[in-house]
Amino acid sequence: MTKINVPLLDLVAQYQEIKPEMDAAIQRVLDSGHFILGPEVAAFEKETAAYLSVAHGIGVASGTDALLLALRALEIGPGDEVILPAYTFFATIGTVLHVGATPVLVDIDVQSYCINIEQTRAKVTSATKAIIPVHLYGQAAEMDALTEIAREHDLSIIEDNAQAFGAEYKGRKTGGISDIGCLSFFPSKNLGGYGDGGMIVTNNLELAEKIRMLRAHGWKKKYFPEILGYNSRLDALQAAVLRVKLQHIDRWNDGRRKVAHVYSKALTDTPNLKTPYEAPNRKHVYHLYILQMKNRDQVQEKLKEAGIGTSIYYPQPLHLAEPCRELGYTEGDFPVTEKASRETLAIPVYPEMTAAQIEYVIDVVKRSI
Repeated sequence: MTKINVPLLDLVAQYQEIKPEMDAAIQRVLDSGHFILGPEVAAFEKETAAYLSVAHGIGVASGTDALLLALRALEIGPGDEVILPAYTFFATIGTVLHVGATPVLVDIDVQSYCINIEQTRAKVTSATKAIIPVHLYGQAAEMDALTEIAREHDLSIIEDNAQAFGAEYKGRKTGGISDIGCLSFFPSKNLGGYGDGGMIVTNNLELAEKIRMLRAHGWKKKYFPEILGYNSRLDALQAAVLRVKLQHIDRWNDGRRKVAHVYSKALTDTPNLKTPYEAPNRKHVYHLYILQMKNRDQVQEKLKEAGIGTSIYYPQPLHLAEPCRELGYTEGDFPVTEKASRETLAIPVYPEMTAAQIEYVIDVVKRSI
């Protein structure tokens, strides 16, 4: 078998496809001399909000800052509890800790890897103020059930939509389904910039105005802060880059889905291998294509030897991370999460993959299990 190099993601190939558009957008910003917020950011905010069918978009410096400012805007802090899954990127829990609130972890659904609904329902207390569902790997969490829980207990929902830009739940774009949606434009995301960037989206005008103050030192009028804020502003260069990419996002997501479906058709019946589950009434956009197997580490090494890029998302559950030790969780508390951390592996999935690359990955995976 001839060795083929297949990176986990090929951002150079993506750039080459849209190079004239991208170069023109960057040059436009350089010619303007306006690099922080300004017309490019305002236009991107408007275009993103329209894409997600929400009223307001507020560009911030990163997806992590989006979560942090969302929590601050909802006035969540010491004495408050926030329910979130034990299996996600650390920023989801780190921002809750930063505002002084108490993260309450729950396990994940064994099929979708998204937040477990029944455990979420059981963990609500009088101190609970919000739920943060994570649309993990590009698939929407079960939003109807979460909305029902939130309404019953007067809770806010903050959608962590960092990995699912363009995904849908019953025909609605994720990030725009609840009180606040938080987006990340980290370069590897489905809609990724050329550096850090993020956005908060909401239909609530009062929250939007407060978040705009929070991202700029707490002021509406420059040099006259009204609340304690941050310096978390989206760069004009990133906005210009993302405006170009936004025009291609549906085509790229469809490309990811096509690659994923070829993988799944070829690999689903492979013994000792679990392929991704696509829940009914949802559009999975495959930010990551996740395989699960007991001999994960050995398979990863064989793929590496074959020139295939892989990564583990995530090797350590949140409840076992050092900054979370004070929460009192121990190994065994979230068995589905812990099993996923031991057994999951991301393989290449991006729209620029060639048929030869896709077939090569399939062949090596089958030989490696």
